[in-house]
Amino acid sequence: MGRTRPTRGADRGPSPVMILLVLIATIGILAYAGFLLDPGHRGDWLPYSMVIVAESILVAQALLAMWTILSASADPRDFAYNDAAGRLMPHARDGDDTMHLHGAPVLVDVFITVYGEDIETVRRTVRAAVAMRGAHRTWILDDGRSDAVREMASDEGAWYLRRLSSNGAKAGNINHALSIAKGEYFVILDADFVPRPELLVEMLPFFVRDDLAFVQSPQAYGNLSTVVARGAAYMQTVFYRFIQPGRNRFNAAFCVGTNVMFRRTAIDDIGGMCTDSKSEDVWTSLHLHERGWRSVFLPDVLAVGEAPETIEAYSKQQLRWATGGFEILLQHNPLSPRRRLTTDQRIQYLVTATFYLTGICPLLLLLVPPLEIYFDLRPMTLDVTVFTWLLYYAGFYVMQIVLAWFAVGSFRWETLTLATVSFPIYSKALWNVLTGKDVGWHVTGSASRRSPFEFIIPQVLFFVFLALTTAVAVWRDVGIGELTLATLWNATNTVILGAFVVTAAREAHAIAHPRTVEAAPEPVTPTTPITIVARPERMPAPTDTEVPVAASVAAPPLTRRRRAQLAEAGARS
Repeated sequence: MGRTRPTRGADRGPSPVMILLVLIATIGILAYAGFLLDPGHRGDWLPYSMVIVAESILVAQALLAMWTILSASADPRDFAYNDAAGRLMPHARDGDDTMHLHGAPVLVDVFITVYGEDIETVRRTVRAAVAMRGAHRTWILDDGRSDAVREMASDEGAWYLRRLSSNGAKAGNINHALSIAKGEYFVILDADFVPRPELLVEMLPFFVRDDLAFVQSPQAYGNLSTVVARGAAYMQTVFYRFIQPGRNRFNAAFCVGTNVMFRRTAIDDIGGMCTDSKSEDVWTSLHLHERGWRSVFLPDVLAVGEAPETIEAYSKQQLRWATGGFEILLQHNPLSPRRRLTTDQRIQYLVTATFYLTGICPLLLLLVPPLEIYFDLRPMTLDVTVFTWLLYYAGFYVMQIVLAWFAVGSFRWETLTLATVSFPIYSKALWNVLTGKDVGWHVTGSASRRSPFEFIIPQVLFFVFLALTTAVAVWRDVGIGELTLATLWNATNTVILGAFVVTAAREAHAIAHPRTVEAAPEPVTPTTPITIVARPERMPAPTDTEVPVAASVAAPPLTRRRRAQLAEAGARS
């Protein structure tokens, strides 16, 4: 039967322009590294050491990113996939949208994890999930224990499940659902990620390979109305458009927690979703790869969600993600000979585990200009001119910006700002892992109405310090009659931090003076026929009161088609 496909992001791997840019950027990285490491350019030991440590991390990450991008192959849909896709719904013309693999019918459970999100946000996701093509069951896994969400689940035709404890956070919620739902495959959707109708039919044919554990699609965002949301969203564009597709070649594409389909037997093989970390997605992927399972990253956008819109939400999101990365580095080092990974997988997981160190590097680089301005300590020798420094510096940093520009389509100062000012978040994450402090669980995008300045005290202090330092540097340069590199460097950092402080001030004003927003129009109900698999007879009938067991289960009302099927079965018997 004919099948429509969503827009593809990387069907044929990197374009010739992208390959050329990557090669030029690689040359620039190597030239900059050679310039810094040249003994003849070495300045005072303290600022020079700070620059070398920071730039070594950045250069290593950049080179590995270039290698991964160039490794991206063609569309992961091979002959076996397309053959399975053509046989996916053999009885569709008869109105039966049951999906088949290897000629046998399969059941897919769709898990929507909920933990206190706005009910209308959850409703949009549930409604779209129920309407997806292909027979499936949609479950709301409500760790927020909301009666309103339970009623909404019944209204929208979804199953509802809550548990009495929140052990294991999101991963524990999913593991609990797996003890009740019995589908051979399951999809995980965050409460704010609205799936497209074709999500199931695009992902399931990959599982014709018996060694495939999961298929991951990108995170895409539709709420780009704030500086923080745009910065957070565009920050991930290069990763999803070029890095994850490149990891397909190494069987190292990892789960990102939503918009993903798993094979149940693969999760059973590792004892369930990993609950030992707040980044359960990456840890689960790592355990699966260690057990020899495969993964696929499908570069099509199959669900659209919401990026964190506030500084508080962004800070909590990044703290959780960075903590998970540092946990892998310090507690499950991929380079350890005990890890059953290929060499390529070790490298890719090492990149993942060390990535957030790049967010701490700006802290070191922010302190280099003040050392020269106040103490006349220079990272490079006096015979290195400003032009020479800028030439090599541009070969590295400007090319990184050009690559990001090509990926996003324009220059995004919001991303540059967030990348520069997030060092307190990543430093805190590293410290929490070193000391064993539990950061707790925070839903991505969730936030209270607290002032953003409660979360950026270090950034504000740095801004004040750098602003005063810039004033001192300008006064000094006027005295000597020459504009120095340290002054330009420090002034640039001041402007970047200043832009972030202004963003926080605007956000604080918006919180203090909320605007009345008109209610959104009621979503149009999809006309595509759907199937909701009937509730198994062995489950207890739902009641209006809580069930005094480990969970409360409520089933959706039977669809018209299901009632007809039951009536026909009764007539035959």
